Amino acid sequence: MSTSERLFDRLAAKLVSQGTLRVTHASGRTHTFGSVELGFPDVAVRFTDDKVARDILLDPRLGLGEAYMDGRIVIEQGDIMQLVSLVRSNNAWEKKGKLAPPSFTRSIKGKINAALRAVNQPGSSKKNVAHHYDIGNDLYKLMLDAEHMQYSCAYFARNDMTLAGAQEAKLAHIAAKLNLRRGLKVLDIGCGWGGMAIFLASRADVQVLGITLSEEQLALAQERAEAAGVADRVKFQLIDYRDLAASGATFDRIVSVGMFEHVGVPQFETYFRACANMLAEDGCFLMHTIGRMGPPGRTDAFTDKWIFPGGYIPALSETVAASEKVRLIASDVETLRLHYAKTIHHWYARCMEHRQAIEAMFDEKFFRLWTFYLAGAATSFEHGAMCNYQIQYVRERNSLPLTRGYIEEAEKGLLSR
Repeated sequence: MSTSERLFDRLAAKLVSQGTLRVTHASGRTHTFGSVELGFPDVAVRFTDDKVARDILLDPRLGLGEAYMDGRIVIEQGDIMQLVSLVRSNNAWEKKGKLAPPSFTRSIKGKINAALRAVNQPGSSKKNVAHHYDIGNDLYKLMLDAEHMQYSCAYFARNDMTLAGAQEAKLAHIAAKLNLRRGLKVLDIGCGWGGMAIFLASRADVQVLGITLSEEQLALAQERAEAAGVADRVKFQLIDYRDLAASGATFDRIVSVGMFEHVGVPQFETYFRACANMLAEDGCFLMHTIGRMGPPGRTDAFTDKWIFPGGYIPALSETVAASEKVRLIASDVETLRLHYAKTIHHWYARCMEHRQAIEAMFDEKFFRLWTFYLAGAATSFEHGAMCNYQIQYVRERNSLPLTRGYIEEAEKGLLSR
């Protein structure tokens, strides 16, 4: 038995006690970790070369992800979602379970790379966005809900909701918090494929400007607005939020969904200052973002390298601390604990359903990369430290009704139209 095999076995024994993980090393030696238990998966994997164990030991997330992506880990029982879930569920964040940290060298290298990418100057922001969002709209059409094409956390008001129903509920939930009325000017920062902008214009009869740094998203958003018959009330622009703020533009309402994760810590204050300057005195700003339930951390190496370069999941503490510097009042904060896990499981199921089509668009390696990303994301919301925050901001304390009753009332009205 090699040193890597022996050390890997020690790690696996610590990580898996409920449910089973059967590992066949490249040497042919097989060992089973854990025990069968209701509610926990039973998974079997085979390592095709003797470097897999070493790579996982050096950096568990990056090593596991790249080995699976390259086909060097073969799953013989279960699937990648079950494999990642097995490890995560045995080490739930609430129980203070920990994965082994990366090696000292990789840890230092990861911190340096994350710091460099997190700067997110306008030029690098566009490049980072293109890395993820300009891979082709066809993939997202297969994965997301067709009605609104929402690539963000849905809102499951009931457990039996479809993905489309939960995404529409999310749009209404956010729109209600904006306290809209006819004719207002709304800015949608990071507008995606236009789902939010189209919803607001069609349901609340407001004027919306959606901005993005993705050329692929811009083109499809414009098409969708035309098809929805709201092109007279919805415009889209390829522009950085900093440049828009510098132009002196102002809006009655600002909404930003799933964009703050791409801002980067050094730009947090810049982002909030830009939003505060663009928001009317009696305006309202709603930010929906993935967040950490614990203290500030750093992006894991796999996500930073392969999925969201320059991205960072903020803690609530550092988010509010940055907004306080520009005198934005956090008038309402809601934590969505499990909604994104349910959302991503829907996306994963749709990707598995369309596996052949996705592999035809890209290749088998990309499919493994993408499904590993989804598995890691879903389980981080189920068992890790991730959640979603919806933070409502105002500049003037009298801008909104005194109690939250208006939110539920407006939500029902938006969904009935």
